[in-house]
Amino acid sequence: MKPLIQALVGTWFICSTSFPMWLKGDKTNPTFTYAISDQKRETNVLLDTVKYQQKGELKTLTGLDYQVKADSSAFVWRGKGLLGLVRSKWNVVLQDPDGQWAVIWFSKTLFTPEGVDIISRTPQLPEKTLNHIKSLMADKPQLAKHLIGVRDLPVR
Repeated sequence: MKPLIQALVGTWFICSTSFPMWLKGDKTNPTFTYAISDQKRETNVLLDTVKYQQKGELKTLTGLDYQVKADSSAFVWRGKGLLGLVRSKWNVVLQDPDGQWAVIWFSKTLFTPEGVDIISRTPQLPEKTLNHIKSLMADKPQLAKHLIGVRDLPVR
C-alpha cells in the first residue's frame, strides 16, 4: 500500500458529509484535489484545492495540508490568501484498501463544527458501499457520533 500522502494525491468527490457548508444546498458538487506541494521542499505537504459550484460559478479555496510527523494519518490545513489565518486539523480515519474511498474527520474551528466527510474517487458511491462505510464508522467512536448528521450529497 502507498504511503497515505501519496494515496491522497488526485481528485476526491465529497459523497456524504456532516459539514454545514455542503449541506445547506447553495454550494454544490464539492471536490478536493490534493497534489504534493513543491513550495516547502518537503514531501509531507499537500497543496489542497477545494472546488464547488455556487450560483452557476466555479469557486475555489486553496490551502496547504501539513502532515503531522507523529501521526501520518493526521494533517493541519492552513488556508492561503485571505484564509491564511485559518487552520484546521483533520485525519484520514478509514481508507479503502483499493484507494477508492476514505473517511475524513475534521476538527472544530472558529467557523466550523467538528465533523466528517466520506470522499470517493467517483462522484457517487453505490448504496451498498456507503452502507458498508457507515457500518465501519459506527465502530469508531470518533466517527460514530457524527453518523446522525451525515447526509449524502446529490450529484448535480
